[in-house]
Amino acid sequence: MNKPLTGKVALVTGGSRGLGAATVRLLAEQGADVAFTYVNSEKQAQAVVDDVRNRGAKVVAFKSDQADMSQAPALIDDVVAHFGGLDILVNNAAISAAGTVDDPDADTAALERMHATNYLGVIAVIRAAARVLRADGRIITVSSGLGSRVGVPGSADYAATKAGVKQYTMGVARDLGRRGITANVVEAGLMDAGGMQTKTDPEILKALPGSLSLQRMGHPDEIAAAIAFLASPAASYVTGAVLDAHGGYNA
Repeated sequence: MNKPLTGKVALVTGGSRGLGAATVRLLAEQGADVAFTYVNSEKQAQAVVDDVRNRGAKVVAFKSDQADMSQAPALIDDVVAHFGGLDILVNNAAISAAGTVDDPDADTAALERMHATNYLGVIAVIRAAARVLRADGRIITVSSGLGSRVGVPGSADYAATKAGVKQYTMGVARDLGRRGITANVVEAGLMDAGGMQTKTDPEILKALPGSLSLQRMGHPDEIAAAIAFLASPAASYVTGAVLDAHGGYNA
């Protein structure tokens, strides 16, 4: 079996379920030693660990709340202490909260936590990882189709966080390119288990697949494949790029 990531160490944030778990499994299948984070889903995290280890790969889970920026340096130090280095960072952890900007009953606390998790937390992890990423390292940030086009009401805040990390990653590509480190973005879309959708009206979500070129929701494995490509040697000359994996949301 081809294992292009043999000898590499990867960190996937938010790896206990959905796209994160699919990414952990795929990177491990391709030969990487994988660390991932979770916040509350301890049982789900352990299930992922057990599954990956049963397949003969190395994996470890760390509890870390991305909304708390101060936890990022310790997380990176823990990964390096456990596996001896870091080559691949996948910024996947994110939460969603919705509300129109004129909603007097909007849950502002939830919106603020979303901004902290999806934007400031990603920045903190990238900064901490940048200190230790080895040459030819990879940074892949998961954004959303909503980061390029806000197609549903009530998504202004969520879309802003995803557009923000996308542009931040472009800057990272410039800053770290001299070290041979690439930084790219995967714009994920509607998935069977999490993804582009926020807590939007169910009727709107039901109609959204029909607006996509492929007329269906994606599967986490399909988006994980895009992430794995950018982590692989095949993408050695790809940096500062946005790879759309959202079924033609922007077409």
